[in-house]
Amino acid sequence: MRGQGFENAAALLPCWIREAAAALPEAERLRAEELRLRAGRLPTALLPEGERPLAGRSVTARDLESVLEAATQASAHTALDKVAAGFITVRGGVRVGLCGLASESGGSGLALRRLSGMALRIPGEAFGCASALWPQLTEGGLPDTLLLSPPGGGKTTLLRELVRLASAQWRVSLLDERGEVAGALDGTPVFDVGAHTDVLTGVDKRRGAAMLLRSMNPQVLAMDEISAPEDVAAARLAAGCGVTLLATAHARDAEELALRPVYRELLALGVFRRAVVITLCRGRRRYELRELPPC
Repeated sequence: MRGQGFENAAALLPCWIREAAAALPEAERLRAEELRLRAGRLPTALLPEGERPLAGRSVTARDLESVLEAATQASAHTALDKVAAGFITVRGGVRVGLCGLASESGGSGLALRRLSGMALRIPGEAFGCASALWPQLTEGGLPDTLLLSPPGGGKTTLLRELVRLASAQWRVSLLDERGEVAGALDGTPVFDVGAHTDVLTGVDKRRGAAMLLRSMNPQVLAMDEISAPEDVAAARLAAGCGVTLLATAHARDAEELALRPVYRELLALGVFRRAVVITLCRGRRRYELRELPPC
């Protein structure tokens, strides 16, 4: 499925960049994690070992606009006014991150006025990536668990696989705020997240958690990227209802996690008991199970 994710991302590119991406060796296409476009610089593919130039010609502002138009099916000008979050999630879970000139938008938050760069994150399923971790994690039952790594470290891919495995034993609700985990198309998951997983997308975690707890009676609640106080509130709500939590957070390890104010409350309350720390070694990801001490 990583190959399909690459094709879905490349389909958004202008023809000349798409052809350069298609010319990559198959092994590199399968390992690519992002396609990066920066105005005035060469387009690149992000591989585990770093960025690789795709072509000898620089990206233009019009190239960036054409990607945005393809992703939103609207004019670039119209789309920019609506991209306050800084990203768009499109078919198959491809997330298009946006960068450029931002300004206030009529008191309703920030809007991008001009693009300078894009990161097309390539989603992919990694069946079996948690085969060694799963028996350790579930010994004695599934605990509330955080998946930790820096951005781009593979948290979402691991969460997707853990959700699929958990669904074989429990009722799982996946709060997929940005649509990356399930890659939902018109509400239906594109990726395999398990036969007993219910997916809610397009709503923030705080409201979404309350909806799922009221309506779907989950035994496990999974959510991607706890990064704001509102996300912490959603985790607290679920923990208070006796639901097992699976979630991701940006941190290199448990020690760094404890230094971040947004996570201290969760640690102090003991909401999460364990963490899976993801590290990259020689292009391969390793998963280390750690107990989380109270803060």
